[in-house]
Amino acid sequence: MLATQNPVDQEGTYPLPEAQVDRFMLKIVVDYPTKAEEQTIVRRMATTGEKPHVKQVARPEQLLSARKVMDEIYVDDKVLAYIVDLVFATRRPAEYGLKDLAPSIRYGASPRASIALTQAARARAFLDGRGFTTPQDVKSIGMDVLRHRVIASYEAEAEGVTSTDIVRRVFESVRVP
Repeated sequence: MLATQNPVDQEGTYPLPEAQVDRFMLKIVVDYPTKAEEQTIVRRMATTGEKPHVKQVARPEQLLSARKVMDEIYVDDKVLAYIVDLVFATRRPAEYGLKDLAPSIRYGASPRASIALTQAARARAFLDGRGFTTPQDVKSIGMDVLRHRVIASYEAEAEGVTSTDIVRRVFESVRVP
């Protein structure tokens, strides 16, 4: 499932509870396009004629097959320990040398985060054509997996500290075992 959220147009909409947000595997932040990108968008879309045709690139059975392959991608115990350490650091920051971060976290990431981070690291390895995951796979996708699962405290929000800031600190501090 794919959902979009436009923070500019929230009239008549309500934020999802944390438990529901946690069910989304990733939160990808898409910024405005560059001038060149926007010009390309306008050239393609600012017409009343026929819109560009979407070409199928994969059949459903190919996607199901790829999912089975991803389940076979190897996750070493050290990579798995790193994933769990990252998630635990959002719940118990003091145990990971982040005592000063504790007051900024209202809720840390749930066990779903560990599962999603493992799946996303496997997907990253798959896209790179590898049969094994690396800590870099975890780091490259980790922000997208964790930013919506770590809830900043009211005090942190008042000081301008975001969930993204918290997750960035966790990644900077937690080391690969």
